[in-house]
Amino acid sequence: MSEFEPSTDQPFNTAYAEAGVNIEAGDRAVELMKGWIDKARRPEMIGGIGGFAGLFDASALTKYDRPLLATSTDGVGTKVAIAQAMDRHDTIGFDLVGMVVDDLVVCGAEPLFMTDYIATGRVIPERIAAIVKGIAEGCVMAGCALIGGETAEHPGLLEVDEYDVAGAATGVVEADRLLGPGRVRPGDAVIAIASSGLHSNGYSLVRHVLLADPSQGGLGWQLDRDVPELGRTLGEELLEPTRIYAKACLDVAAETATHAMSHITGGGLAANLERVLPVELTITIDRATWTPAPIFDLVRQAGSVPQGDLEQTLNCGVGMVALTAPHDADKAIAVLARHGIPAWVAGSADVASGSNGGRVELVGQHSGW
Repeated sequence: MSEFEPSTDQPFNTAYAEAGVNIEAGDRAVELMKGWIDKARRPEMIGGIGGFAGLFDASALTKYDRPLLATSTDGVGTKVAIAQAMDRHDTIGFDLVGMVVDDLVVCGAEPLFMTDYIATGRVIPERIAAIVKGIAEGCVMAGCALIGGETAEHPGLLEVDEYDVAGAATGVVEADRLLGPGRVRPGDAVIAIASSGLHSNGYSLVRHVLLADPSQGGLGWQLDRDVPELGRTLGEELLEPTRIYAKACLDVAAETATHAMSHITGGGLAANLERVLPVELTITIDRATWTPAPIFDLVRQAGSVPQGDLEQTLNCGVGMVALTAPHDADKAIAVLARHGIPAWVAGSADVASGSNGGRVELVGQHSGW
């Protein structure tokens, strides 16, 4: 999991340390993370950490008639700034897994394995291990293996307590089970699936509105501020982990006539749903079918953010959408409830008229807004 290799060349190690890279700290970080990585295994994973490449037994794919491999890569954006400011690093890895694997499941792919990359100004073993702990826990939640990764120390490029994380995952789906626009039909129900909060998008806006100095147009709040409408501190709210939908959505795909899914990330609900909507159809979503969590209204009001801008930046309470045959809508909602995830019918797909094809329109208003 690490670029740091043990060495007996003491003069080189000393010189490298003087340049800002601590090989011993890297080795210590690897030792601390091993236990968490072992928890994020699948039977197809071969060997342990320490090799130059992770190995996955591809003979597992022989059970498929025509396996299609799916791949996705992502990061968590400026949410890392919140983790660094709070000196809490055990959730940001969980966010990373959610952002990556939930892009895979929208096409019906089962996540198989994931790799991570952590770049930091200075390796603090306990901090790196905490990040990897979150990644491993997210992989367990998603059912995929944490098969490898890299930790890189970049002194002079990043400040000593700065870091960034990224990851990539590979999944597989049977060709005739592939979800997407070609399967969507008029009358399909739009199943809105609740987010756990902000997830990992739009934090540049959120940080500006809530944390920036009033002279710069923000509220100037501190992360340890108790916010009654949130029921906890601001920092705790902003670090709420991204919901991982993988297993729940795969069950929905397997047990219902679901035709497409959309992961609601950067760009918001309408733009992401349009990515899986055929040009001959249109969707109307009724905002009155749900009330976003208080954090969304807080950002809207505190920053005087127009609702359209808010909806193009944040998920506004909907982290995933399923387009499901109307006769299976209730069943899809029940499957999600079995996984402890709230969901509801928020609209439907209809034949487009005029030039409105491939468009998603939000109508009505959330209760209390």
